Amino acid sequence: MLKSILVWIAILMLAILNGALRDIALVHALGPTLARFVSGVVLCSVIVAAAALAAPWLGKLPLRAFWWIGTLWLVLTLGFETAVGYAEHQSWQRLLDAYTLQGGNLWPLVLITTLIAPRVGARLRGVR
Repeated sequence: MLKSILVWIAILMLAILNGALRDIALVHALGPTLARFVSGVVLCSVIVAAAALAAPWLGKLPLRAFWWIGTLWLVLTLGFETAVGYAEHQSWQRLLDAYTLQGGNLWPLVLITTLIAPRVGARLRGVR
């Protein structure tokens, strides 16, 4: 379990870097809608790549274990996002707006990717 949390922390750091790159460079180059879309695609790719790289380190686990890891990553992600929103005094409406596909936002797809990435990564690496 600890290994899966450490992988999630690494993914979190990469996600923060992805968001910074989006805000610093992509928004100016592509505009906000396309920048959010590209950033979402990149983040989904990073999550799957990290899961695939980590799969051998996580070990040969039963299939259900990889689903549990994905569920843990999803819960940690939702908790983190909610905690950050709360710390920034964002309204519940603003927090919930992130879960729409409007304006190039792929956050719901990122969450689905987070859930399935450990299983996909294990399959890509032949770990099971």
